Amino acid sequence: MPSEIEIRSLLNLYNQQRFPEAERTARYFTQRFPQYAFGWMVLGVVLKQLGRPEEALPVMQKTIELMPGEAEPHNNLGVVLKNLERFAEAETSFRQALQLRPDYPEALTNLGNTLREHGRFTEAETCHRHALKIMPDYAKAHNNLGNLLSTLGNYKEAEAHFRTALSLMPSYADACFNLADTFKEMGRQNDAIALLRKSLQLKPDFHQAHCVLGALLILNGQYEAGMSHLHKSIELKRDFSNALGAIVFNMNYSKHHTPTDLLNAAIEFGKIVSSKTTSPYNQWFCETNAKILRIGLVSGDFNNHPVGAFLENILANINPALLELYAYPTQAKVDSLTDRIRPHFKCWKSLAGLNDRLAAQLIHSDAIHILMDLSGHTEHNRLPVFAYKPAPIQVTWLGYSGTTGLDQINYILGDPYVTPHAEAGHFSENIWQLPESYLCYSEPDIDVDVASLPSITTGQVTFGCFNNLAKVNDHVIAIWSRILHARSNSSLFLRTSQLQDSAVLDSILQRFSTHGIKADRLILDGTYSSRTELFRAYHQVDIALDPFPYNGTTTSAEALWMGVPVLTMRGDRFISHVGESILTNAGLPEWIAADEDDYVAKAVEFTSDLDSLSRLRAGLREQVLSSPLFDAPRFARHFADAMWGMWEKYLQKS
Repeated sequence: MPSEIEIRSLLNLYNQQRFPEAERTARYFTQRFPQYAFGWMVLGVVLKQLGRPEEALPVMQKTIELMPGEAEPHNNLGVVLKNLERFAEAETSFRQALQLRPDYPEALTNLGNTLREHGRFTEAETCHRHALKIMPDYAKAHNNLGNLLSTLGNYKEAEAHFRTALSLMPSYADACFNLADTFKEMGRQNDAIALLRKSLQLKPDFHQAHCVLGALLILNGQYEAGMSHLHKSIELKRDFSNALGAIVFNMNYSKHHTPTDLLNAAIEFGKIVSSKTTSPYNQWFCETNAKILRIGLVSGDFNNHPVGAFLENILANINPALLELYAYPTQAKVDSLTDRIRPHFKCWKSLAGLNDRLAAQLIHSDAIHILMDLSGHTEHNRLPVFAYKPAPIQVTWLGYSGTTGLDQINYILGDPYVTPHAEAGHFSENIWQLPESYLCYSEPDIDVDVASLPSITTGQVTFGCFNNLAKVNDHVIAIWSRILHARSNSSLFLRTSQLQDSAVLDSILQRFSTHGIKADRLILDGTYSSRTELFRAYHQVDIALDPFPYNGTTTSAEALWMGVPVLTMRGDRFISHVGESILTNAGLPEWIAADEDDYVAKAVEFTSDLDSLSRLRAGLREQVLSSPLFDAPRFARHFADAMWGMWEKYLQKS
């Protein structure tokens, strides 16, 4: 057994965060005293702190072997398993720790975080609140509860818990960052930027803070400063995809960035991804004379998410005699929609916890003919896996409205409206057009009827938009204000969970006030009790207004299903053509405005004939359900034709 002086020396190294020295000392302990559990425990924690969870795992397991009846090693093992995204095993470890020590606040809040990853929010909240009941001044539990509440849209209480965490631990950079991220979701960008700068003062190597700050600065037009922070994030973290993806994704919200700007940023992403990829595949196992094509789908959104909603009915109508589907989820979250779509896949293999090389090996070994990215530059994407070229044909589709920038992705799957051949220069991929719509929405399984036109009863026209407020930029507000001025007896109904926060409400009111629109012309609702209530809210809307340049997608399909026509404006890039595609395929091409003046004029024109608007509303659900936008069997046939067309073209070139 080591001496007391040696033990104290190791603890001092750890407490002073001198982790490389602590690692060397702890390894000396494990070699000299292999049955001394404390050395193993410190080595495991140090390896976790150094960001090496794969190495920490067997060390943690050895610690438990030597200390089976102690709660702390089980908690430590759970943390490492969670970092590796092995959430079910992590939950087991945390529960084992709590069985040994029921009043263990660290294990409680860690269990809460793990449950949150599975979407078990009520159980997670119970864990965090129980931890705080045991230890009210536990800053980490306040931070974790704040994160959960922010996820649930309870921004006001989330802010209170983050502030409590910071009052208890003023140097808590993570709490500062999470409060900034909550402010970002609330639309309080200036407050978010200030807090991100503070979090970087507290922790200069905080790569996530550099990443988010860079994205916000780019969104605010400070491109050079934003790029500086994003490149710093890349320098600090070898997982560079988040930082560069943030550049590309956030540029979509602003009209100040041209399609060329978007393409160049995506290509920069693709170049760096490719430079970090060693030995991509150039030979594949897939059968060339196959009667059935193996199609792999890579997504983090095989759950109650817009991507899941567009996929559900398509998957149910794929002809298994033509296509065999393989699912590669990138995160562990599962829910009721996951349970419904999973039977449509021949194989379901999670990429969570696998590095890019191992994930590519897994896919390659399945002999996939066509591998599809369903995320683009959105959260939970695994685009670096595609750089390994695990399948001979690779396609991006559905989850992101733009180019990936990766040379290894052959096609972007679109339609004549979102990917016109005249705009081929916007993409690093080749365009492959489906003949009608590039997406097909699954009819909601919700019993809500289409109501009569509300203006007939109220005598006042109500425009509406239920999109994320990030899409409602100042230019959109200026145009919508012109509509409200032109249509004096009208109001605008905005509904999104971000409006639960009083500061967000005040900001929206102020931004409209700048254009002479008073508060009594606005209906602002942040409540969200259920999807049923969300759909019923459309009973109050006469016409939905599509934001720009970032059009709505799910919200537009839902509005049409509720009998509410959507007014959109034709743009000059994929993300600004989405409304055009949806409305053309829904049989409403006249609702596509040519420019801003036409957008305002059409809003006035369509609300000047309430009888025609009422007749349209009464038959709109039936009209869209029989259209390409909802006709899943029809879409599935087009999809299969596209997959086989790509494969036949590949064979011709081989």
